[in-house]
Amino acid sequence: MKVLVLGATGGTGSHVLRVALSAGHEVTVLVRDASTLDVTDGVRVLTGDATSAEDVRAAVAGQDAVLNAVGSRNMRHPVEVEVGRALLPAMRDAAVDRLVVCSAFGVGDSQADANTLQKMFFHTVLGKVYAAKEVADAEVRESGLDWTLVYPTRLTDDPATGSLATGERLPPGAGIHVTRADVARFMLAQLTDATWSRKTVVVTGAAG
Repeated sequence: MKVLVLGATGGTGSHVLRVALSAGHEVTVLVRDASTLDVTDGVRVLTGDATSAEDVRAAVAGQDAVLNAVGSRNMRHPVEVEVGRALLPAMRDAAVDRLVVCSAFGVGDSQADANTLQKMFFHTVLGKVYAAKEVADAEVRESGLDWTLVYPTRLTDDPATGSLATGERLPPGAGIHVTRADVARFMLAQLTDATWSRKTVVVTGAAG
């Protein structure tokens, strides 16, 4: 499968890139600086900006699916909405239907399952980022594409466990964090699994 990975230099996106390559997919990435990529062998690297409609359109052309793991590095100036507004029209115009997006736990309906301290953190420290994710995710839902929105809980850099708890809401008794490697594997699995097609899924580590 020909797959475009956005956010490939980020914490989660770098795992998505490696997992997609390991699975034998033909992977394209769109990055501003190719020297920041962890892996380049076997990767089609395009230099550009994920907020640029022109750059994204060129990257989307000829793909079968898009894995979007873009995250805002600058919490005062989140980019999720700009990326979505470049990506969604490009996918529709190129007839690329499958989109898997890494969003965040605490966005949308998942906020109801957050504890008091989490809600305070989401609204204060991450306020602008979460507001942007709310808008961007809503536009994905209305895009007409075959989308899945992945809402991971607190992300860690630990090795993959292979043990996840998933649900439209936070699964009762589940863990409170999840590895980036496990999230990447889950995102990739959605390319061939329709279970969460046009749905939002909370992803966290299994308890114990």
